[in-house]
Amino acid sequence: MRKKGISLSMAYLERASPALKEILLKLYHSANKSTEIDHHLYEFGSVEYHIQSSASDEHITYLSISTPLLTQEVLLPYGFSHRTKQMVTAICPDVVEIIEPAKEGYQLTLRLDFAKLPNGKDSLKVIAEISAVQARILSSRLKEILMNVSSHDSYQGMYKPIRLVYRPSEPFFIIRQPQTIIAVFPIHFTDKPDVIIATTFFQELMDVGSSEKWAKAPPCCWSPIPPPELRGELFEDLSTTGGFVSFEISPRHVKGKKLDKTVWSLLNFYAYVKFHVKSTRSFIQRRMRKRLEGLVELLHKRNIKVEDEEEEKRRRKIQGFKCTIRIANLPKLSVLKRRYNGFSRTIKRIRSRIRIHGFGRFRHRWLKIPKFSSSMGYTKLE
Repeated sequence: MRKKGISLSMAYLERASPALKEILLKLYHSANKSTEIDHHLYEFGSVEYHIQSSASDEHITYLSISTPLLTQEVLLPYGFSHRTKQMVTAICPDVVEIIEPAKEGYQLTLRLDFAKLPNGKDSLKVIAEISAVQARILSSRLKEILMNVSSHDSYQGMYKPIRLVYRPSEPFFIIRQPQTIIAVFPIHFTDKPDVIIATTFFQELMDVGSSEKWAKAPPCCWSPIPPPELRGELFEDLSTTGGFVSFEISPRHVKGKKLDKTVWSLLNFYAYVKFHVKSTRSFIQRRMRKRLEGLVELLHKRNIKVEDEEEEKRRRKIQGFKCTIRIANLPKLSVLKRRYNGFSRTIKRIRSRIRIHGFGRFRHRWLKIPKFSSSMGYTKLE
């Protein structure tokens, strides 16, 4: 699930639609075959594509696009501006043609002639550019908002903020001032760890942006409260958990090729922040799991060492016990014999305290008990 979320954030940062690109490549490679397709494709941000190809004309494909409006305040009554249409047809004028009017329910319908695609790698490049047509449309409209804000939108030297919605529930504001343009992004995260990571990232972004190395980049400012220019906006837009991030864009940031890069960065700032938060959280969790595994391994080794020491103590104790048993299991007869001999020697010492010279011969000669014998035996008396 974590990898899926990160890959989705990466898809936000890509200009070309991966699914649309895959379908167009299949149609291009099967252009010589009679294939018929009628496919609806839905993507994030309520974007819808309708791809149609007829078997009667295998080289022609119709692509209809429905994309949400960045703002309801700046909308031409006849649809896209001439500048936006020029940017779309500039992809490859021989291949891309705008059909007027667009198919019902869609804002733009393109006729693609795959037979006129250049050969080799250039064909893949053109198909990738066609797959990024929705990004071209939004970028063109945001460029017009930045460059063509009329003077009557100002009030006492202050311009009214323009609320833009690139993705649902993720609005941001453009504030045009006499010398600069301020882009304000309300940041909202549900999980508290995501809020901590995001606010830390914004504070580091402010510190890095204030260094000399990044002096040419738009200055960044983070605040937990909304800037004063957003007074009077909707309460739900100003209710955030991660504060407000502001970028100050000067005229040199929207000159020449820098304009396209600045516009795309503004459109995808939310996606970049989410990608950074998810990557950082995954990195922290991965380091925590690795650290936990190291601690478990260390405890396991410690337990093994303690068990080995206890086993060694038990073995030594058993060896000492066996030695004691060996000593205790000596023949009892020899023990009793030693005790008897010692007792006999003690009695002899007591009985032979006084010795009379020659008394032994006298005792053997005169103190003998006579022996009697009878052939008739004896009768026990009652």
